[in-house]
This record gives sequence, C-alpha cells and structure tokens, in this order.
Amino acid sequence: MSEIRIKAETRTEFGKGAARRVRRDHKVPAVLYGHGADPQHLSLPGHDLMLALKNPNALLSIDVDGGTRQLALTKQVQRDPIRGTIEHADLLIVRQGEKVTVDIRVVLTGEAAPDTLVVTETAQVSVEAEATHLPDSVEVSIEGLPVGSQLHAGDLELPEGTTLVVDPDILVVNIVAAPTAADVEAELAEAESEAGIERDESVADVDEETVGAAEDSPVDGDAPTEDE
Repeated sequence: MSEIRIKAETRTEFGKGAARRVRRDHKVPAVLYGHGADPQHLSLPGHDLMLALKNPNALLSIDVDGGTRQLALTKQVQRDPIRGTIEHADLLIVRQGEKVTVDIRVVLTGEAAPDTLVVTETAQVSVEAEATHLPDSVEVSIEGLPVGSQLHAGDLELPEGTTLVVDPDILVVNIVAAPTAADVEAELAEAESEAGIERDESVADVDEETVGAAEDSPVDGDAPTEDE
C-alpha cells in the first residue's frame, strides 16, 4: 500500500469552540500519538482526509508544519451522524517493519450454483501485517459452490506476510438453498401471526367475487319483460 501524503498544521487552541473554528475552515481536528511520543494536536485538510479514508487502513504520511513527517494509521474516526463528514480523527504513529492488527473486508467473487442463496456471515476479518504493507481486502471465490458449502476464516488465502488473528473456524460464507415463493409466503404468514396481524381478504379474491356476482346478475338489456 502506497503512502498518502497529507499536510498538517499544529493546533494551539483547544475546546469545542476551537474545534468548530477548525471545521469552519474545512479542516479536521486530529490527534497524532504513539511510540511514547507526546500527543500532537493537529488540523488536517478535510477533503484530502476524506479521500484518503475511503480505505480505512490507508497508510498516511503526515507532514507536520512542513517539517517532520510521521507514518500513521487511523485509529478512530468520528463522523457527523447526518452529513457523514469527518469531525475528528485519532492517528496512530507506526514505523517501517512494525506489525499491526487491522480489519480487512472479505470480497466475494464469482457466482454460486443455481438456486442457491449466498449468506455472508462475516464481512471482515482481523489480520496482522506490516504497517507499510497492509492489504485492502481479501478475495474469496464462490464460483459454482453448491448448497451446503461453507467457507471459514481459515480457508481465506491471505497475501504473503499477512496472518489471521481470529479463530480459523469462524464461518465467513454459507451457501444455502434459495427460498421458494411458498417458503417466503409461509414465513410472512408466520411473522404476521406472531405479530397478531390478521390478513384482510385479498384484493384478488374480492375482484373474483365481484366479477362472479356481475356475471350472475342480469343486465338491463337482458331483463325479462312481461310478454316473455
């Protein structure tokens, strides 16, 4: 993974008011810490940080005040719950050759056998790798897998230098039979029954009864006369 360079400025004002002023300038308050160093309070360009963190395991090269550079990973990111913008970031200093533990996405490739349903039981797994060579994700093929197939964490083919740090028996992918229309209808009826919902007469049944009644009723032109 290549380094993403971001220019940072040292913050000398703290508190909520100071943080709001930083955000008004389209920057993000951040703290850089680790390896026994005193925490550094920084402000980072918001747009650059947002683009960098599209990959949550991005390796950042923080250029502080145009001088010292620090390699860092994002430890925690706080976002606005409505707009999704980054409100604050905690950055952890890392070193060349240092191993760290991160979560990576499990990406499925291919298509399972017909009439199957692919259930992703675990969307990401924890791995250990060198800080400067972190994988973005791990791919696993489900091509042609039949009903009953299961893939566990230990089945994942990780990049060289990356090791699994979770239980290898954790279920990642489960291939089950695709539900039929009857299965879906039965589950819906059961859920409605448990919720105490009583079904109204279906529109289709009402329409059929209406049509049947109309066919049995004489129309004005066919009504019998006294002469008949």
